[in-house]
Amino acid sequence: MGVGLWAAGLLAAGCQGGDGGGEGGRGGGGRDPGQAGSLSPAAPPGYGDVFLDVRECASYGAAPREVPCRSERAAARVTARHHGGSEDGRACPAATDFVLHLSESRPSGDENGDGLVPRGYACMRNLQAPHPGDPGGGGGPHTVVGDCVYEAGGGRVRETACDGSGDRSPGFRVERAVGTRAQCPPATRLYVQLGGGRPVGCARPV
Repeated sequence: MGVGLWAAGLLAAGCQGGDGGGEGGRGGGGRDPGQAGSLSPAAPPGYGDVFLDVRECASYGAAPREVPCRSERAAARVTARHHGGSEDGRACPAATDFVLHLSESRPSGDENGDGLVPRGYACMRNLQAPHPGDPGGGGGPHTVVGDCVYEAGGGRVRETACDGSGDRSPGFRVERAVGTRAQCPPATRLYVQLGGGRPVGCARPV
């Protein structure tokens, strides 16, 4: 079955956590669509009735394929799969490492026999470390407590690995998620926009 786009890197290398991904700011900001590469719609049929269904696995590369999870080529597992056009992976689990986008194609066989694969995305978790979606990992579609960020200019911040292994050194760590800025501790020096019921991240210098 065909797929349209592969999120070659981390979908959101920024600070929209909880229910979101992308860039954040000092209480606000835009979104970072991340990196994506083209993938030919001529990918071979998957191993199940649904291409990359939940608990199925994919290989790495510019043109990933669905492969058996026990295969030596298996690199990441689908933890959730969603139809529709959400570009940011908001509905993905918190520990998602990256997001794989699927677009409409016309394979020889598909989920219901109509020749179409609905547009959507798969939430992926690497089978082995590193896990950039974990707290401090520097990526994934969510920013959570324990993640680190740096100031990207224009009042925006982006996520980076807390251990310094990313392209940019960490400047702040999100220590707490609260409902309003007033609930942050006095040592807070940066407010990071998250998501969900506690949308304010209280960050301190690293």
